[in-house]
Amino acid sequence: MDPLSTTWQETTIDGPRTRRWSLDAKQCPELAAQHIAWLGIDTVCSPYSRVRLSPSGSFFLATLEGEGRVWLEGRWQRVAAGSLCLAPPRVLNAFHAVPGKRWHFGWVRYEEAAWTRPLVGANSPLRLSQRTEELGRVLAGLRAEWQGERDSTMVRHWLSLVHGFTHRFARPWRTSTHVGKLWETVARDLAKDWKLSTLAAECSLSAEHLRRLCRHELGRTPMEHVSYMRIQRAQELLETTGEKLEAIAPRVGYHSAVVFSRAFVRCVGLSPSQYRSGIGNSASER
Repeated sequence: MDPLSTTWQETTIDGPRTRRWSLDAKQCPELAAQHIAWLGIDTVCSPYSRVRLSPSGSFFLATLEGEGRVWLEGRWQRVAAGSLCLAPPRVLNAFHAVPGKRWHFGWVRYEEAAWTRPLVGANSPLRLSQRTEELGRVLAGLRAEWQGERDSTMVRHWLSLVHGFTHRFARPWRTSTHVGKLWETVARDLAKDWKLSTLAAECSLSAEHLRRLCRHELGRTPMEHVSYMRIQRAQELLETTGEKLEAIAPRVGYHSAVVFSRAFVRCVGLSPSQYRSGIGNSASER
């Protein structure tokens, strides 16, 4: 499914073999204290599918067993056991089971107002491939407590662990302060014609070393991350100003509104005009 040629629609398909456990803030008010709207553990098979056009909060999906497919920044990507995917708010979420494959995963969806700083931001990783099982164990512990004694103090402890792990996963640049400063520089000048060579020179690294660091820390190449940061800033401008696309495009590094619009659709799943008008902006249930 290509968002440049297909109209995305909100989708919920479970299928007869889907097994789900979920907990939301209506059932458990303690979730709201951590700004969590919903969390759960799913075991699914095809034709399981989810599409959320513009969810109102950060999203985490940890594959514990098997494999599935997740739409990440403009393309479908395979996710297998040990893979953790992160998504910022108000960006298309889409994922589905692969025919013939069982997929077991845990997930957490936050509720974050547009004017607050989201947990998953412009410098958070796209995906991680380490310590994913920790989030799975904590979600399983919360499920056992909720289905068992349901002691409110223990529930709060488990939820604090859930939030602690998601906060750690979303924290950018855990190993390289040089690269962290690079992205601060890029954020201040998104209109600059950034290239891999200039990015590497800015933080005194070789292009290949910077590429490896970005792949490890963010799950994307340096230039993919520049594009991601530009679209994140464009979302802010669409939300907070009345500027036309022709004015926003050069501010975030695009030479024309057409090129900017295509990049925006690939990342967000909606056109800039649809995004601004609020299509899909209502809080979506998972």
